[in-house]
Amino acid sequence: MILDTFFRGRVLRDTPPAMALTSKRLEFLQKLTSSGSRDPFAWYGLAMEYRGLERWEEALATFETLRETSPDYVAMYLMCGQMLEQMGRLDEARAWLASGVEQARKKGDTHALGELEGVLGGLALGGLA
Repeated sequence: MILDTFFRGRVLRDTPPAMALTSKRLEFLQKLTSSGSRDPFAWYGLAMEYRGLERWEEALATFETLRETSPDYVAMYLMCGQMLEQMGRLDEARAWLASGVEQARKKGDTHALGELEGVLGGLALGGLA
């Protein structure tokens, strides 16, 4: 079945549902977080959904909200850092990744620490990870 989706001024054929500007999952997560939920997984899910839909500024704002309420939620630092890198905002990406390294060390999360340091090292060398 061919899907005709109007996206950023052009029609895309065979666009998978995940690439639409919105989704049922997004609507659910928006309701959940707007109802006052402080569950970090819900906020992380919302940020990741925005990221997956390439709604970058909304993803960043959601990651920032999550960082304010749950600074020890280590996964967000890698995901937000990689998103910022993809957007070409390398200084911000480095800052997020460095904060993630600090939080991973505090938690003793060696797996996340290794991933964060790997991506951060790639940015320090001037390359894209």
